[in-house]
Amino acid sequence: MPADPQQGPARAAITAVATYVPDRVVSNNELAGILDTSDEWIASRTGIRERRRAAPGETSSVMGAEAARRLMEHKGLSSRDVDAIIVATVTPDMLFPATACLIQDRLGLENTWGFDLSAACSGFLFALTTGAQIVASGVHRRVMVVGADTMSAIIDPTDRTTAVLFGDGAGAVLLERAEPGYGVLDFYHRVDGSGRNDLHMPAGGSLHPATAETVAAREHYLKQNGKVVFKFAVSKMAESIELLLQRHQLSPSDIAMVVPHQANQRILDATADRLGLPHERMASVIGRYGNTT
Repeated sequence: MPADPQQGPARAAITAVATYVPDRVVSNNELAGILDTSDEWIASRTGIRERRRAAPGETSSVMGAEAARRLMEHKGLSSRDVDAIIVATVTPDMLFPATACLIQDRLGLENTWGFDLSAACSGFLFALTTGAQIVASGVHRRVMVVGADTMSAIIDPTDRTTAVLFGDGAGAVLLERAEPGYGVLDFYHRVDGSGRNDLHMPAGGSLHPATAETVAAREHYLKQNGKVVFKFAVSKMAESIELLLQRHQLSPSDIAMVVPHQANQRILDATADRLGLPHERMASVIGRYGNTT
C-alpha cells in the first residue's frame, strides 16, 4: 500500500522489534569436549559463553517467519498489512526462491513482495537502509526487515577458530513513517572487495561450483582470517561512526548507545576505546548468543 503523497518527504522509523532463537543452548564447555579449546580460551578471546543451535529443519525461513509472526502479533497486524519484506541472510534455505518468499508463504501474507539481501555481517544494516528509503520515499507504508541465519549450516565443526563464534537466530523490525523529528536520520555504508579471501566461502558459487572435490576439501564452510578481520572491523566501525557524527556536528559524548554488529566482544571494546566511549554504551548480547551474522 502506498503512503500518502500529500505528507511530503519523511523519515522511516523502527516501530516494532521481535526476535527468535532456537531452544538448544551450546555452551563453551560442550564445544571443549569436541574441539581443542576451553571455556576460558573462547571467553577471553571472544566474550562468548554460549550460543544457540537450530534443530533439524529449523531453517532460516522458519526462524525468520517466527520472528516476523511475533512482530505482527505484537503490532496487531493482519496478513494484508505488510507491503514488503527484505530478508538479510547468507544461509538461505536454498539459492532460490528467496527466503523472503518462503516467509511470505509461511505467514500467508496477501499483499507482500520481497527479496533477499546477502551481505553477511553488514546485511541487516544494508537491508534496514534499503527498507527505510522505501518507506521514506512514500512507495510503501510498512516494510518488514528480517535478519535470519543458520550459521551452524556453514561453519566447519572441526575448526575451533570459527566453530566457537557463531550462533543461529533471527530478528525482525517494522519500518513505518516516522513522526516529525524522529526516525532514521542518516546512514553511511561502504564495501571493500579487496579483502575477499579474508572472510568467505570458497565454493558453491559460479567460481567454484559444487563438486565432490570441493566438498572433500571442506570448501563449503566459512573461512576467516581472524587477525585481519579484527583490525578491519575495528577500524571501519570507528571510522563510520566518526564520519556520521561529524556530518551532524556531534561528538562521541553525545551518543547514548551504539548498537553494533555482534561480531566479537574484543572488537566492540576496541571500537569503544577508539571512540572514547565507555564499554557499557556498546550494546552487547554476544555472551549469550554469539555472532548470528
